[in-house]
Amino acid sequence: MSNKFDLSGKVVFISGSSTGLGKQMAMEFGAAGAKVSLNYANNEARANETFEAFKAAGYEGILTRGSAIDEDDVNRVIQETNDQLGEVDILVINATPDQPQKPIEEYSWDFYQSMLDFFIKSPFLLTRAVLHDMKVRKAGRIINIGSEVFEEGVPNFTAYVAAKGGQNGFTRSLAKELAPWGITVNTIAPAWIPVERHEKDPQELKDCYLADLPSKRWGVPKEVADTAIFLASDEASYVSGQNIAVNGAHTVS
Repeated sequence: MSNKFDLSGKVVFISGSSTGLGKQMAMEFGAAGAKVSLNYANNEARANETFEAFKAAGYEGILTRGSAIDEDDVNRVIQETNDQLGEVDILVINATPDQPQKPIEEYSWDFYQSMLDFFIKSPFLLTRAVLHDMKVRKAGRIINIGSEVFEEGVPNFTAYVAAKGGQNGFTRSLAKELAPWGITVNTIAPAWIPVERHEKDPQELKDCYLADLPSKRWGVPKEVADTAIFLASDEASYVSGQNIAVNGAHTVS
């Protein structure tokens, strides 16, 4: 039986893929046969460790360093990907900063701006960097990693929630704009899925969240990665403009 989700020959760029959900997506895309451009901005030692594990698994790809919110960096890492792996077929927009929860009085506009940079500016810069080649080929996949917080309206989280709402709007509008070129644009909205950056989160907060999940279990990064693989495949060629929850029915109203 053929593998419907075989991505052999495809090139994928994943921003922020040295850790967390991005790391798992890089591994799963590699396992599906894609050539992967892993990306990081700051922690070189951690990125090298991830890339060594990626190569040890027998996957093909490169490691690129550059900020997903800096225009020159974005253009450079996409060009490096094009030169070393081929033109990008699949763009996964995943890079994210820390997201502290605070009452609105304790936020500053600079912090709001940092959220907009990661979830509005970064998708804009990355999409623009790969779009010409996708339009020429009349094919492409753009996958935003969003969050369920937009549907939940999580309190004391206004900066992150507002920026994620804007990212979802970007997906919806861009999907219609790019449909004539055979390019799909979707958002995956995960639950709170504990990864490395959640190690120091209060256990009380984790317990409260878990108790509210209809599934009564945590999601795992592979479940997000598998959704991305589906959206990147030919099987999802008519799926576009969607905000796909991967959260065990948490946001069902």
